[in-house]
Amino acid sequence: MSQLQFKLPEIDRELTKKAVESALEKYRFFLLTIPEEKLPRITPSYSLVPPSNTNEFHSSTEDAVINRVDGERERLDYIDRIRRAVNRLNIKERELIIKRYLEEDEVYDYEIYNDLGMSERRYYRVKARIFYKLAFILLIEVYKKEH
Repeated sequence: MSQLQFKLPEIDRELTKKAVESALEKYRFFLLTIPEEKLPRITPSYSLVPPSNTNEFHSSTEDAVINRVDGERERLDYIDRIRRAVNRLNIKERELIIKRYLEEDEVYDYEIYNDLGMSERRYYRVKARIFYKLAFILLIEVYKKEH
């Protein structure tokens, strides 16, 4: 009897690592770009354009507000997505990622593995495993192309 065989796609380690680091940096950046006040200040403007009863016309102020609110919603959704992904990790893994990538102050790897009492080698092995987990949770893993 012949056995069915199938080949699992191989993950591109380097590109997957870059994708996860990029996602975590984007998270940090989005935290900095969230405005403190939720609603923009709108000053009245006068126009000779008659009012429209359809939603097809927006003033430039309305367009700016809509774009800002949509952008803010996208940033908040992204931040929430990263937080949920990190919360699926175990406590030690979560601690490593939060300390290294999600806090306001940027720190270096050597500071983290010293703080956590890990050897450098163990730290990088654990970090690589965490990156794979995050890549799969966030659906950003990168596969090698078959030739």
